[in-house]
Amino acid sequence: MARKSVDLLASAITLGTGLFWGVYWMPVRALGAVGLGGAWGTLAITLAAAIALGPFALASRPRIASADRLALASIALGGAAFALYSAGFLYGRVTIIILLWFLSPVWSTLIGRYLMGWPTPPLRLAAIAVGLAGLLVMLGGDGQAPMPRSAGEWMSLAGGVLWSFSTTGIRAKADLGPIAAAFVFAAGATVATLVLAPLLAPLPAVALANAARAFGIAFATGGLWWGASIAGLMWAAMRLDPARVAILLMTEVLAGALSAAVFANERLQAFELVGGALVLFAGVLEIWPTGKSDSAALGG
Repeated sequence: MARKSVDLLASAITLGTGLFWGVYWMPVRALGAVGLGGAWGTLAITLAAAIALGPFALASRPRIASADRLALASIALGGAAFALYSAGFLYGRVTIIILLWFLSPVWSTLIGRYLMGWPTPPLRLAAIAVGLAGLLVMLGGDGQAPMPRSAGEWMSLAGGVLWSFSTTGIRAKADLGPIAAAFVFAAGATVATLVLAPLLAPLPAVALANAARAFGIAFATGGLWWGASIAGLMWAAMRLDPARVAILLMTEVLAGALSAAVFANERLQAFELVGGALVLFAGVLEIWPTGKSDSAALGG
């Protein structure tokens, strides 16, 4: 497949993944409603994903064993980042949790430029500036300081930073297939959540009547979000610049805001709509063709 076609396909997968993850908060809160509060619901989801992907990982065991250790650590770190993000949905507004996660393009660009020495096209800098402006408007448009105000928001912000380091390492070193990468991702998330869950809430006692429902939600969510969609995202992230991955995933902001407004009665304010429009415009700027500079940024 030609390089341009690969980039377009990887970008489309990343864009779709963002939309899909925009409604991820719903099964997380559904698990909370049946008794798996704190990070215990996320633990059930990630463990289910690791179990579902386990047979495929066994088939790829030689490849995993011979993979670059930095690549494996980067993928597992990405799982830990998503685990923080997932748990955060029980501790704050959906839209704000998602928006704080999407400060990651700023961190990705800084890491790529100053730690990796990658060139940064001027249009990428403009996209970052517009995207950051949109995020600041949505967070501070009501006159308050644009900073996290709850445990969930801090978890999302920390997760976004970890995700930026993860995607940088994945881009630089990852050589795993997407299914094997998804397993390592889920395993990293499971380990991180095992540490996080007891710190946020005591071990829950799920009523027997809710056990079957919790099991079904966990395995469906683990298989669809953490299995299939993450496998696709891993394939795409290995082929795209980290900042491009982060900004294309901003479709999650719109999907999350709209679904939260409809299903959780989290209504968007005028300043949030303005900020969302700026975030969308940043995405357009990011994927706008920039000729040689763009090819350089993408490693072409």
